[in-house]
Amino acid sequence: MPLLWESDRVKVGSMAQAVVCIVMGSANDWPIMQGAADMLARFHIPYEVTVSSAHRAPQRTAALAHEAAQRGLQVLIAGAGGAAHLPGVIAAETTLPVIGVPIDSSSLLGLDALLAMVQMPQGVPVATVAIGKAGAVNAGILAAQILALQDADLAVRLRQYKAELAAGVEQADATLQAQLQGQRDGSPASR
Repeated sequence: MPLLWESDRVKVGSMAQAVVCIVMGSANDWPIMQGAADMLARFHIPYEVTVSSAHRAPQRTAALAHEAAQRGLQVLIAGAGGAAHLPGVIAAETTLPVIGVPIDSSSLLGLDALLAMVQMPQGVPVATVAIGKAGAVNAGILAAQILALQDADLAVRLRQYKAELAAGVEQADATLQAQLQGQRDGSPASR
């Protein structure tokens, strides 16, 4: 019997089996959640993307969580706004790590979603990242770090990424120092 998700998911990346699922409560969340997808692609991690809802499609969401491990998924990234129950409902139904991304989709600017995710009851953890696009990017990186515990090649790619971040800071500082020096050299006070 085919799994519920067999025809509904969109797999992205190489032809390899998806190991991360990015799920969001609304297709409108994709511009934010694409940050997670971009990071997974950068690290060559196969992933799939889908929409589900803890409130509007609870059976679909439960099936996603129940079937995730048997389909080969290892990490779930769930983005949601407002009441933001999606990551918690998924976490309640699986033993796989769940990373929650609060989406800024209400008049509370994502604080409601953040609190819904970080205030999970004991025994049902959701690793929650920052609100919005930065959080989605960090969710992709965190998923890569979890997977790298069992993948030495991925761990190398993560170390390279961290080195690139550090080099970017050094370059930004050198550029700023040159600009400041130019201002000092051209100012009347320095003559």
